[in-house]
Formats: sequence, structure tokens, C-alpha cells
Amino acid sequence: MSASPVGLRRFLTERPPQPERCELCAVAVPEEHRHLVDTERRSLACACASCALLMEAPGAAAGRFRAVPGRYLSDPAHHLDDRAWDTLQIPVGVAFFFRNAALDRLVALYPSPAGATESELEPATWNEVLGGTRLADLLEADVEALLLRRTDGRVECHLVPIDICYELVGRMRLLWQGFDGGAEARAALDAFFADVRRRARPVPQAVRP
Repeated sequence: MSASPVGLRRFLTERPPQPERCELCAVAVPEEHRHLVDTERRSLACACASCALLMEAPGAAAGRFRAVPGRYLSDPAHHLDDRAWDTLQIPVGVAFFFRNAALDRLVALYPSPAGATESELEPATWNEVLGGTRLADLLEADVEALLLRRTDGRVECHLVPIDICYELVGRMRLLWQGFDGGAEARAALDAFFADVRRRARPVPQAVRP
């Protein structure tokens, strides 16, 4: 046969990528779009600007969906070192921490070839290592995280939207090679944190009486 039957042609040609859609109203969303935390399924949901704005209202959707905010903060006055990192007992150089409202506890996760891996975290350890930064007090449950990275004997800490942490996990899982991740993964990690530092604003210091 000189030509493929019409019924088979769709399997023999590349299909254009399907646009992502808002998981509440099904409208197509751009590549850069907002996310919601689905507190029942413990997952992220894509959202258009209108639905994300609607979910910012207290009590919207009976609290099931919470809009992920877009703020990035750092605390230049709070310094962490290798000793503090060792206290956390995280086996790699990157981790993020958030408050899980449904479980009423802190959750510590780090990227790995298998995806996001949870590490046990005692409340006393959290207080010892991160209790000295105002970022911990400002952290919104479920929708924000403290993102940490250890490099060259120092640890940087930022308050970030929770969705970018899972974006980082996905990127590392895709690029990871060998035992330590490989050069491509490290380069992507450097670029990711450079962008976080560019976006982060210093946390306002508390006014002392």
C-alpha cells in the first residue's frame, strides 16, 4: 500500500502536546500557571488564575483546596552549618520541610532517584535547627516549605511555594545519574537555587520593644 489508512495515520505521526487544564473548571492554562493543594488527596492541582484567586478566600471549597502563594523569603540573620545539617540526618544535600495540617506534624522530604523521599524528623530537631529563623514562624501549612541546601560547609534556607519543591524533585528524578546525581543534575540544581535566591526577599525583622 502506498499510503497508510486514515485509521492508522494518527499512530504513525507525532501528536501535538495537549495543553494543561485547570482541574476545577477545565479551562486551558499557560505553561506558567498557579497550583492548588488538594488537602484530601494530598496532591497538587493545576489552576487557572480565576480559580486560584477564588481558592484564596478563607473557607473556599470547604477548605479542600488551598492556593499556593507566590512568596519567596530568606533570613540573612539566620546561619546554619554542617553541624546543624548533620543534626537533621538528611543523606543528601537538599531537603524541604512543611507542616502537614491533616497529620498535624512536620514533614521532611528530599529528592532522590525514586522521587520525594521522607525523612523522620523529631519536633525537637526542628526547633534546634530551624527554630531560630523567623521563616519557621511565617510558614503556611501545606502550601509553603522551607527549602534547604548544603554546599561548601554552609546551608542556605529559603521559604518558598510548595509546588517548586516538587518541581525540583521531578527535575532531579529525570536527570539523576549514578550515586551522586551526576554533573547534569548538579548544574540543574545550581540553576534552580540561583533562581530561588534571585526571587527571595529578606524577611522583615521583628520590631524589638
